[in-house]
Amino acid sequence: MSASTHWLATASAQAVLERGGNAFDAAVAGAFVLHVVEPHLNGPGGDMTGVFATADNPAEPVVLMGQGPAPAAATREHYLAQGLELVPGAGALAAAVPAAVDAWLLLLRDHGTWELGDVLAFAVGYARYGHPVVGRVGSTIESVAELFTEHWPTSAEQWMPEGRAPREGEIIRNEAYATVLDRLVSAGAGADGRAERIDAARYEWREGFVARAAVAFQSLPHRHSSGTDHAGVMTMADFAGCAAGYEPAVTFEFRGHTIAKTGAWGQGPALLQTLAILAGFEDERLDPCTALGAHTILEAQKLAIADREAYYGDAQVPLDYLLSEEYAAQRRALITDRASHDFRPGAVPGHTPFVPPLRTEYLPPALAGTGKGFAGVGEPTVMPTGETRGDTCHIDVVDRWGNMVSATPSGGWLQSSPTIPELGFCLGSRLQMTWLEDGAPSTLTPGKRPRTTLTPTLVLKDGHPVTALGSPGGDQQDQWQLLYLLRTIVGGYTPQQAVDAPALHTTSIPGSFWPRTWTPGGAVVEDRLGQEVIAELEARGHVVTRAGDWALGRLSSVVSEPETGLLKAAANPRGAQGYAAGR
Repeated sequence: MSASTHWLATASAQAVLERGGNAFDAAVAGAFVLHVVEPHLNGPGGDMTGVFATADNPAEPVVLMGQGPAPAAATREHYLAQGLELVPGAGALAAAVPAAVDAWLLLLRDHGTWELGDVLAFAVGYARYGHPVVGRVGSTIESVAELFTEHWPTSAEQWMPEGRAPREGEIIRNEAYATVLDRLVSAGAGADGRAERIDAARYEWREGFVARAAVAFQSLPHRHSSGTDHAGVMTMADFAGCAAGYEPAVTFEFRGHTIAKTGAWGQGPALLQTLAILAGFEDERLDPCTALGAHTILEAQKLAIADREAYYGDAQVPLDYLLSEEYAAQRRALITDRASHDFRPGAVPGHTPFVPPLRTEYLPPALAGTGKGFAGVGEPTVMPTGETRGDTCHIDVVDRWGNMVSATPSGGWLQSSPTIPELGFCLGSRLQMTWLEDGAPSTLTPGKRPRTTLTPTLVLKDGHPVTALGSPGGDQQDQWQLLYLLRTIVGGYTPQQAVDAPALHTTSIPGSFWPRTWTPGGAVVEDRLGQEVIAELEARGHVVTRAGDWALGRLSSVVSEPETGLLKAAANPRGAQGYAAGR
């Protein structure tokens, strides 16, 4: 079974499975297709995280770490000297070292079975010969058209070749990226073994023509989301030193299921903290479709995400304490029948919580008094108004042997920074998730990973992987996945019923993306939650924004039932773009 946020990625992954490839071959094939067909949501210059389990070792979930660090010269002092108060949301100063491609190649080398050229053939075909563009690509390009034409001419040449954004259904191509993939394959042509051929491609990415082109281009000053022009600071040494890897997953037991996430260099453990808080309530308080359940869930999420801001980062994070029953009970006791409008991190012995600047609005000094902002701000995720502008990507695959993988590729969006003409893609903007304030666990630090929002999920039961799950959505990713877990594990929903059910999330948290504002007491809900439930949430003090009937979340999942051998998959109907397939 394959499920993803775009039908062509799902179809490509499923084609690999049909031809005898395993889940890892299929996931890598689908992921490179996502670079081509969802360029506004992810790109080769971005990042990814995955969590997987193999048929040979099903009880041990593993994290695939494809989050690159800050370059060696990306110091807070340099950014402050540039007149910046925040790391920009777009432009090369926002770029972490790209690690997504290296991560996918590592996964293919170690756990796949196919040759690299066969896996990449799907993406090469869609890039070279074209594919019908989805409407969101065109609307995203339209939103930054002035930026492209006035400041990023290479982006205008790539994405507006006729002087306008592409219309839905038009065929678009990316010959430059197709050539990049061909050259990666050719780099290993003389190697003796399959692993050596893939390693040759990894070398060419990190130390060869890709790194050379990216480093040279980003060193040219260009417009950032601050409204000012800056040059990037990435070097060849940064590229060469950035290698993807594996890490043990962080897990939590909830209602007989093991939930596996990344470490606290990502936001994943905040979902586990939320589950730890909710575990002490009766099932009736865990139904997102009731006012009591929705209120309880929103309040638990605020507490867990406050701890994310206070303690998470590429640092020593006291997860054992944060996930303990003792601590969860303390946090649970803070939930009353009223919505909190406060930022409330918990007290952890031996640690001082970081309290970020709590802005309800922000305009960069360079744009103050101009009457205009910047169209390409941060990750294009769900806004406090409920407007959905797109977000990220996701893919899940399970094969006949029991291999299962959940992965969330992101970053390197076409609106992240100017297109590198020789490569057909741009660098990412993940460093915007770091702070320029000193003393935070996520302060911008050379060589440290930004605290990413990318947060795929693997669920195990009785030592077997049973669900791979994920969603785009920035700060909302784990909030929407939580609803799925509660509805399937507690509520008895089928996977597709859980994906389809009304969604909600809190915005009463400091945003992870530029301009990093928050809405105290804010809650965004789909109207399908119902007038009565919404009215009671408002009566409890939530500042509710209605997003429309089908607006929140882009969940997908695959499911395995070891006792029956049955496989299932589910994909999001919102936007008529996600797709699940299997046989």
